[in-house]
Amino acid sequence: MHPGLIDWALAGFSQLAYWQMALVFLVMGQLTMMSTTLFLHRSATHRGVDLHPIVSHFLRFWNWFTTSMVTKEWVAIHRKHHAKCETVEDPHSPRFAGINTVLWRGVELYQEAAKDPELLEKYGRGTPDDWLERKVYAGRRNLGISLLFVVNVALFGLPGLAMWALQMAWMPFMAAGVINGLGHWWGYRNFDTADTATNMSPWGLIIGGEELHNNHHAFPSSAKFALRKFEFDIGWAVLWSLQKLGLAKVLRVAPQLDVRPNISVPDSETLKAMMAHRWQVATDYFSTVLKPQLKREARPFRLPRRLRRALRSDGRWLDPAKRERMQAYVASRPQIAQLMEYRRRLLAIYDLKSADAAAKMDALKAWCAEAEASGVEALREFSFRLKGYALVPARA
Repeated sequence: MHPGLIDWALAGFSQLAYWQMALVFLVMGQLTMMSTTLFLHRSATHRGVDLHPIVSHFLRFWNWFTTSMVTKEWVAIHRKHHAKCETVEDPHSPRFAGINTVLWRGVELYQEAAKDPELLEKYGRGTPDDWLERKVYAGRRNLGISLLFVVNVALFGLPGLAMWALQMAWMPFMAAGVINGLGHWWGYRNFDTADTATNMSPWGLIIGGEELHNNHHAFPSSAKFALRKFEFDIGWAVLWSLQKLGLAKVLRVAPQLDVRPNISVPDSETLKAMMAHRWQVATDYFSTVLKPQLKREARPFRLPRRLRRALRSDGRWLDPAKRERMQAYVASRPQIAQLMEYRRRLLAIYDLKSADAAAKMDALKAWCAEAEASGVEALREFSFRLKGYALVPARA
């Protein structure tokens, strides 16, 4: 074989060393993840950020070039996931499809959902519908990854073939499998949301910040996923840099919570903050009211973690037999039963969908008055804190 042909087969036209090819692969993988989290997720789906047309068009091209994903399909499926989360209608819930199915075959669930025209029409509105989208990105969706194959083999030779295969597996596994699977199965939770979303790591470095999935489900429209001082969202770092360069405009981030002292009755600021921080209210209630009582009643034995988690979600994810056992446990402990009832009544205020602000305010005032008159010190202190809720004014 001709020496030049051998050289090309081993390293393509680039003649890069293998470690350099690995670096190129990592950079391209991160860019693909950024195109997904910044363009498809934070911008197109949740409208948390406006990207400059140059950035937006490049990221849309890169998605087509490296994944063949169609914007309307991705957006529609993800919006339905939020609207129907942890129900049988959720396109990829581990609770119903099973963790192994979502983790290893998540791309098949995505492809199945994308075949539903009603889903695309209902949840995919507002996505790009220009000539480029119709004729190229959606019209010739597999052309991009075919071009990527040619470019990889030309530049890197036979190693480029392996790089292409890994690129084709990387996003389906990380996005459709890890985020949708492990992100609803394992990790820690800052907020007691009505789903099972978790933060897989406090440092969102590998998959664009999407590791902070519980934070995202608590504040879906926030362009920033890191909400605690020890958390880091690499996607937000890129957005912050783009905004400084005039290439992005952040529209929404999670509102910060303040607690004012000496508020005698709930006011409009209380209600506004309570509505914005629904899941913080639920989390604070469990941490400061329910959890201490559970510890006291469990002495000298340690309360099983599964039971504690079930009580935290009011048994929402238990099968009927286990839920019945949990309810029997609560019924046999009047103090815990009382605190669980107060929590249900507090969270029910959010479900007064047909009520105006005045009706919700009346319900909140009544709840606080009864909590303070209950004789339970933890309830009384929680009510005092709740009345002081206020949103920190957004910076100009």
